[in-house]
Amino acid sequence: MKKIEIIFNDPRAEGRGVPEYGSVGAAGLDLRSCDNAMIYPGETVQFPMGYALYIGDHTLCGMIMPRSGLGVKGILPANVLGLIDSDYQGELMVYLKNHSNNEFLVQNGDRIAQLVFMPVEHVMFSSVLEFSHITERGTGGFGSTGDK
Repeated sequence: MKKIEIIFNDPRAEGRGVPEYGSVGAAGLDLRSCDNAMIYPGETVQFPMGYALYIGDHTLCGMIMPRSGLGVKGILPANVLGLIDSDYQGELMVYLKNHSNNEFLVQNGDRIAQLVFMPVEHVMFSSVLEFSHITERGTGGFGSTGDK
């Protein structure tokens, strides 16, 4: 198990402790708001998490992802997926956008997103005049692998 460093900068977050998995099989850690705010239809609001993380391991990154329970209500992270690089040390923020037609209240401590850690593979590019292998798909774009 990898160790991730955490610094709390808000007593509300510190009182809740470190982010936790909701179950043994959960892939994501619950991210909880440190603020109260009404999000009006079409509006985006910033929510601080109350802590900074340092991943430190360049073979890992963090991904802030939507919670399915909020997503079906039209409440999603503004950029849908947020990337946390291993060398980032600032406070975690989640920007939620209300895609619904209804106001949505977020209160301090509400689970508003989830954090998943993923492996990162660094690559090296090799400039070539043509690819070493031609695939069946080739340059086929959107819809090119549809029903046959």
